[in-house]
Amino acid sequence: MRLRLLALAATLAATGAMAAPRGFTVEDLVSMERVGSPAVSPDGTRVVYTVRTTDLAKNRGHTDLWMVDLRAANPAPVRLTNHSASSSDPEWSPSGDAIYFLSARSGSSQIWRLPLSGGEASMVTSTPVDIDNFRLSPRGDRVLMSMSVYRDCADLACTKARDDDKGKNKASGRVYDHLFVRHWDTWADSKNSVLYSAPIDATGHISAQPVNLSGTLDGDVPSKPFGDHDEYRFSPDGKTVLFSARVGAKTEAWSTNFDLYSIPAVGGEAPRNLTADNQAWDTKGVYSPDGRSIAYLAMTRPGFEADRFHIVLMDAATGAKRHVADSWDRSPGSMQWSSDGKSLIVDAEDIGNHKLFAIDVANGKVTALTDKGSIGGFDVRHNTIAYTQSNLASGAQLFEMKLGGKPRQLTTQNAAQLADVRWGEYEQFSFAGAGGDTVHGYVMKPWNAAPGQKYPIAFLVHGGPQGSFGNGWSYRWNPQTYAGAGYAVVFIDFHGSTGYGQKFTDAISGDWGGKPLEDLQKGLAAAVAKYPWLDRERSCALGASYGGYMMNWIEGNWSDGFKCIVNHDGVFDARGMAYSTEEQWFTDWENGGAYFAVPQNHERFNPVNFVNNWKTPMLVVQGDMDFRIPTAQGLSTFTALQRRGIESKFLFFPDENHWVLKPANSLLWHHTVLGWLDQHLKQ
Repeated sequence: MRLRLLALAATLAATGAMAAPRGFTVEDLVSMERVGSPAVSPDGTRVVYTVRTTDLAKNRGHTDLWMVDLRAANPAPVRLTNHSASSSDPEWSPSGDAIYFLSARSGSSQIWRLPLSGGEASMVTSTPVDIDNFRLSPRGDRVLMSMSVYRDCADLACTKARDDDKGKNKASGRVYDHLFVRHWDTWADSKNSVLYSAPIDATGHISAQPVNLSGTLDGDVPSKPFGDHDEYRFSPDGKTVLFSARVGAKTEAWSTNFDLYSIPAVGGEAPRNLTADNQAWDTKGVYSPDGRSIAYLAMTRPGFEADRFHIVLMDAATGAKRHVADSWDRSPGSMQWSSDGKSLIVDAEDIGNHKLFAIDVANGKVTALTDKGSIGGFDVRHNTIAYTQSNLASGAQLFEMKLGGKPRQLTTQNAAQLADVRWGEYEQFSFAGAGGDTVHGYVMKPWNAAPGQKYPIAFLVHGGPQGSFGNGWSYRWNPQTYAGAGYAVVFIDFHGSTGYGQKFTDAISGDWGGKPLEDLQKGLAAAVAKYPWLDRERSCALGASYGGYMMNWIEGNWSDGFKCIVNHDGVFDARGMAYSTEEQWFTDWENGGAYFAVPQNHERFNPVNFVNNWKTPMLVVQGDMDFRIPTAQGLSTFTALQRRGIESKFLFFPDENHWVLKPANSLLWHHTVLGWLDQHLKQ
């Protein structure tokens, strides 16, 4: 008995030690499991989704498929795949008896089919080149797939052979005669993402060679660098395909003119342009359940990538169009129909959150389906909505709801790993910003905040610039990593941020260093006045992309504002940026024209012109594969700091793009940044 009591005491002591509260760490962030890609079964009773884990030893992520049965009172997730190769992009068969997915388990990325009755997955395709994304037809008799191919090749085998021959050519030079020369993080290689269609036989495998549906269109389907299968869909009867594309030619680098096309699923015809009348962005077309209408997203201003997406309803037979809920001043990201065809389910940013909404297509009434937090992916079947949602104290979890019902959480990923974490408490606040406009922001306490204490501030500035740091989870700029290291955090959705109406978003164009800087100054002052635990005398400003630009602008125009600065991939010289960034439409729109046309606009808020005012210690971070804000911008920033004799460091990643994605690099990035803050705010 005495031995049992001693054992029990030891167990309780160990449990107590494990349960001692602690802050959230960078290691926690990098090793967390990530939930995504929900897909509801055709009968609305099950959800398949992905879970990404991180293999630190291999320095990469790994994705598997899981499933939840919604009919259970307390559904337990079931793992569907367990292979050394990742499994992703799940799609249900029309009968719900199998899951189609992408995997490179054969050595290349192909479509696989997993029967839910038992047994191993079988390979549906065996194309000579990788399949990047796909979509199964509603009848299960055909599949759409996108592959990167050489346009002048007659077949897929030609692309494979040409790729194989690359290593045999000792000359490494390439000749270009138009932009893009490079895009995001990849040099142009004369390939395009082309949409193909192939029939599927009774066994669930393709039974003929894929047919090119993109035809001779000089564009990518889906678009690069971030397009996916939301940019193409079947009609309900599976006979027609909708897709969006931007015609390339010599204007692609300064054009945002995407159009919506239709084509028979079997091919044999040239794609038909359904939106030639609009010179701005048209995308994500989706047929109504009865096939009579097409809903799609459309911008109205050519050349502006952050314009509001309007919802347009097109009569599939006549082409007649009308706008839906046009007075609703939000910009949807994705869109699906309810099963009865009466509503559209969309996601959109809204006052520092990212919500799901139902929109009545008859009268345009908009109803919020979710409240606080940020929606990720979602899927709708039989009025069952499955979606992922995160917030500032939780990575994405899987939820489901009946349309008009209450949400139910289905997963508790990372609960055990983070059971002893005490999260930094957070709160949204507002203040009168530039021009007296209401501006919103968030504050977050350190995990170990105590009454009467003041804490140093990590002041985060978001990128975009048309973006938001709101109530959501990030694996790059996560406020909890700073709260877990003992810092208070403040972040402001300044003029130009999304989710506050298009006028507010538009306000930053042509005014990069004006109203946004004023909002940041007033926002930090308002936060310090409202929250006595913020120590204004110990604060560091941090930002990436436009946020990195703002770090350089702060150096020259708010030079006494902070003890230190962290600048990740930030613009140093507007002239160099205008002539070296890949997506030319961006700098053109933001400055009212190309540099050679209106140089004075670009120079108005150019950080390079204020280097003589610089004095704050700065950590500069740059990825060499960042073609959005190329390496010369970061090197120039560091050179200016060194020549001015200002304390500075340069963290360089030869294998990262505009973001830091590799697990080991993420660890290094976070620890270097936190070390910089510790050096200047805690010593």
